[in-house]
Amino acid sequence: MPYRQELTIQGTVKDETGLGLPGVSVKVKGTQTVVSTDSKGNYSIKVPTSAAILVFNFIGYEAQEAPVGTKTTIDVQLKPSSTTLENVEIVSVGYGTLSSKEVTSAVTHVSAEKFNRGGSRNPLDLIQGKVAGLQLTRRGGSNPNSGVATQLRGAVSVQGASAPLYVIDGIPGGNPDLLQQDDIESIDVLKDGSGAAIYGTSANAGVILITTKKGKAGPPTFDYSTYFRKEYVQNRQKFLTADEYRQKIASGELRQQDYGNNTDFYDDLINHDNLSMNHNLSLSGGTDKTTYRASVNYRNLEGIAKENGREEYTLRLNVNQKGLNDRLNVQLNLATNINKSNLLGGDGDLDAVRSWESEMAKNPTLSNFNPDGSYRFDLTSTNYFARLAQETKYRKQQTTSADGKVDLEIIDGLKASVFGSVTRNNNNDGAYRVKASEDSQENADFRGGGFAARGMELEQKYAFEPTLQYQKTFEEKHSLTAIAGYSYRYNIREGSLMENRGFINDIFHEDRIQEGRALGLGKARMESFKEDNTLVAFFGRVNYALDNKYLLQFILRREGSSKFGANNRWGNFPAVSVGWNISEESFMKDIKFVNYLKLRAGYGVTGNTPNDNNVSRVTLGGGGKYLFPDGNYYETYGPDRNPNPDLKWETKRELNVGLDFRLAENRLSGSIDVFKRTTKDLLDTYTSPQPPFVRNTIFANVGTISSKGIELALSYAAVKSTDFSWSMDATASTIKNTLDSYSNDQYKVLYKTFGDIGGAGDLGRAITTYEGGEVGTFFGKRFAGFTPEGKWLFYNRNGEAVTNDKINVSYDKNLSDLAPLGRATPKYYLSWTNNFTYKDFDLRIFLRGKFDYKILNTTALTYGNKTWSGNLLKETFGKYSGINDTYMYSDYYLESGTNVKLDEVTLGYNIKSKSTWFRNARVYVSGQNLATITGYSGNDPDLISDTGLGPGVDLRNMYPRTRSFLVGLNVGF
Repeated sequence: MPYRQELTIQGTVKDETGLGLPGVSVKVKGTQTVVSTDSKGNYSIKVPTSAAILVFNFIGYEAQEAPVGTKTTIDVQLKPSSTTLENVEIVSVGYGTLSSKEVTSAVTHVSAEKFNRGGSRNPLDLIQGKVAGLQLTRRGGSNPNSGVATQLRGAVSVQGASAPLYVIDGIPGGNPDLLQQDDIESIDVLKDGSGAAIYGTSANAGVILITTKKGKAGPPTFDYSTYFRKEYVQNRQKFLTADEYRQKIASGELRQQDYGNNTDFYDDLINHDNLSMNHNLSLSGGTDKTTYRASVNYRNLEGIAKENGREEYTLRLNVNQKGLNDRLNVQLNLATNINKSNLLGGDGDLDAVRSWESEMAKNPTLSNFNPDGSYRFDLTSTNYFARLAQETKYRKQQTTSADGKVDLEIIDGLKASVFGSVTRNNNNDGAYRVKASEDSQENADFRGGGFAARGMELEQKYAFEPTLQYQKTFEEKHSLTAIAGYSYRYNIREGSLMENRGFINDIFHEDRIQEGRALGLGKARMESFKEDNTLVAFFGRVNYALDNKYLLQFILRREGSSKFGANNRWGNFPAVSVGWNISEESFMKDIKFVNYLKLRAGYGVTGNTPNDNNVSRVTLGGGGKYLFPDGNYYETYGPDRNPNPDLKWETKRELNVGLDFRLAENRLSGSIDVFKRTTKDLLDTYTSPQPPFVRNTIFANVGTISSKGIELALSYAAVKSTDFSWSMDATASTIKNTLDSYSNDQYKVLYKTFGDIGGAGDLGRAITTYEGGEVGTFFGKRFAGFTPEGKWLFYNRNGEAVTNDKINVSYDKNLSDLAPLGRATPKYYLSWTNNFTYKDFDLRIFLRGKFDYKILNTTALTYGNKTWSGNLLKETFGKYSGINDTYMYSDYYLESGTNVKLDEVTLGYNIKSKSTWFRNARVYVSGQNLATITGYSGNDPDLISDTGLGPGVDLRNMYPRTRSFLVGLNVGF
């Protein structure tokens, strides 16, 4: 029978449940003819003859072939791939990806479905509590303009970079401001040196790889998501009300003045009408040759503080194009974020930071107003309520990035790639204080004249990274992947600042800054700066697998930086890691309980650079203006930094041993990691002898810091039935961080102090770390009670209770009565996520906790003492009523920081598609920071830093912590 000539074949492709599968590739075998199924799984394709064979492909499903023959309709039902999850879960490892089964280093992969759902302000909010060993502290609370302090596996530096490197779609040092939660596909964290070494010096504190969503072949799809969030102040400190305050005055317990008013200064700064919103629309689609995804996002985030918010627009475009018979692939990404931030009432403004403490502690019988209705000013405090009406402070920011990657498969298995990126971040700041403002009225030089400021900063980052990759399998059991590349990064930062005073009207604000009188009198401020640095590297990585059982990875990066001395510009950063897929061994085949078991071990070296540029060089600085013989005053210049041509990298050496497992028919899975890391040649400023040095300090490499710990991650599918499922994820970690040494033959430093106490009294610092001591240890006086007169008693080194004047406060351990008082960093971290589904409903409950550490309650130290002249904590007349003495730092004010938080509860309902115009929909409600169980009586423990070298000190002036509620909708078209 002769074959029929060209004809059209139609049909439907369904999944294992019988639902149509969109985006399935339908190809005529042996040709370039290919189509994709539509949103209902339907397709139509032209075939050259009836002898043609159709091939159906879709990720996660087994490929299927169907001969055409005499058929004109071919319906197919695809079967899920038998490949296990550990094989199809793709993990980013830097300059490429690996299946989780091939990974030999400590990497945590967090996919979008695992993200926190509370409406993130920063990408790291999405993985709070999801990565064992990663600590996140949001000192700015819910301030929409605040960032997140990050620390991975303890402090690794004193003066060098201490935060992990962000790599966004391959862009090293990418800007998180460009990211919205709906555009992020996954986040991978390279935790140990054996994985992070591929990024060299930038990776000393770990690497966070963020992958955004890309287009997929198939019919055009549209996704819209939105949420609205309302916030409420949580855990406000309990100070006296105005009525309680005057009662204490009347009873003689307070010797203060009653001014006759009832003012809640703190509440006057709160934006009770806050409502934040987010809208995101994305469209994607394409063919097997071209895919695209574009998104537009609008966010209006209102802070809990008045005059504090962030309004922004984000645009993102991804295009992926294949050519040359699919050997060429070109990917382009464009993203831009335009935002305006109101900084006046948030912690982007120094006065706003102070305002929370100041207003909390003011005499509540005062008023913000004079009897005539004008704002009340005095010379001993600031009227922060008036500031909100009489001043402005804002930032207009635009961040844009463009990157492209070209991949060319030269021959089978050999691929050349070129990656390039440009990131441009531009800030335009402005501020104005009207003539009637407190600042203007109290200025001695230009009393009653307005104040204006303008500032601009431009940061540009360039990266160029060509690579060559070879991948081959030999004799069906030897798998080899090798990559070699070159990296060039150039960063430049420049900016200017102008300030002027004495404006005679409030018409032009900061837009005509030259009009102020201070400029003509030489009393205006004007400054500018420009700095840059270059980093280049050669790197390579080899991955080898034998029979899918024995894995080996080797990395070497040689890197040079302009930040270092002429004698040490280059450094080498090697790493090696091995893996053993034990479950692939024949002796494991009969152990049905174990589905997957892999042992990993790795050792790697990474480096670190100073935060500042030119620290190894002599730089000039102004020495002041002096009268010269010609009768004029001129600025003088001289060296303000000693040179150090031997300045070099900090180097961190890290050993990691881990175990990955899946048990009980893959219901229980997880990993355990044990690590030990040591950073040598710490960068810091030391006292230098004069002569031979010109200045009395020098930036040098001296000390050593180390950490060791254990990390655990678990996932368990507790129940899985037709209508109901329950799964849980948990993480746990413990760590010990030690400052091993801080001296050498040339520079001697026996201890370092950290953690400024602040507040009333000049009490210095709360943390003292001796050589060989644990980082973050409170050090001070040991409380022994009070005398009958209410004076402090402390224990001396012999255990005797003595008055404060008899305490030896020397830091010489052989003489001092001071002693270690407890650790300021949690010893244990835990998180626990429960996911429930019932038919079309889903429920998530997320808890996390920090255990076995202390917090210094500086609010109680200052405002629990009747010596203070303003408002006081209610406990001043309860728990702290025995104090009749000056302010004093001791373990009396150290409280247990152990806490457990109900961090998120989200309830959602999924709407099945019965319409021809939308695919799916989901509505949900979510609550964040709903409850905290803790023994700490001060601020929310989350606001108190548990990162860095001076943690555990409650600084009192925190932006208010909030409890929030969110309503959201996701719709797919």
